[in-house]
Amino acid sequence: MNQPERYAQYEALALNRHDHGILEIVMGASRSANRKLSTADHRMHRELSTIWNDIDQDPEVRVAIIRGEGKGFSAGGDLGLVEDMARDFNVRSRVWREARDLVYNVINCSKPIVSAMHGPAVGAGLVAGLLADISIAAKSARIIDGHTRLGVAAGDHAAIVWPLLCGMAKAKYYLLLCDPVSGEEAERIGLVSLAVDEADLVPKAFEIAQRLAQGSSTAVRWTKYALNNWLRLAGPSFDASLAMEFMGFSGPDVQEGIASLRERRAPKFDPGCPF
Repeated sequence: MNQPERYAQYEALALNRHDHGILEIVMGASRSANRKLSTADHRMHRELSTIWNDIDQDPEVRVAIIRGEGKGFSAGGDLGLVEDMARDFNVRSRVWREARDLVYNVINCSKPIVSAMHGPAVGAGLVAGLLADISIAAKSARIIDGHTRLGVAAGDHAAIVWPLLCGMAKAKYYLLLCDPVSGEEAERIGLVSLAVDEADLVPKAFEIAQRLAQGSSTAVRWTKYALNNWLRLAGPSFDASLAMEFMGFSGPDVQEGIASLRERRAPKFDPGCPF
């Protein structure tokens, strides 16, 4: 992709301008040759938190599309980043701030955002995928919030948007158990806007982005702003969930969660809890 000069500082995200003021954001484009999933390492996590402010201030952008390259939309957090967070207070504090900014910057970005999710959709990429104004998933996509499997509370975007999208009962079921949600099921329960065949995913995203771009910018942006006040009302719940998630990174369960993922086995968490 031809990285626009305005976004030259971005390395983990590939960006490309299209007609009608559409900016395409691709996670994992540099890894597409070997078809690996995009993981949120230190750089990716930071860039996902800042890109939305830059898009908001870019006069050439009317609509943004975010998608993944290779085997899926996004993998979970890079285990190296998770280990750094668990052992280093300064890293944990910085990533907490980035996680907070990622959610609020997507919500507050004035430009409409379209997501196109295929394969696994996990971690920081999923934040943008589900908070996007129009979320599109391949029917075969696998949406997973894996926080409790790792041994930390479901922070990130979960508390702010899942109950509003699919209801509290479904939100608790999937967030507490970490069960995957197919794209088809995600559409049925209201977690995503649309589910389509994977071959139609990117064309559909561009079709919708073009329709948004050709609409009234003021009407579209102001409608987004008004609707997102529902998410802003949930800000205290999100802040609490994020605080508990990052408190968990200093506890023992996350160490077992990391070890079990590295060893590809089920975790064996201590049944005791100080809460």
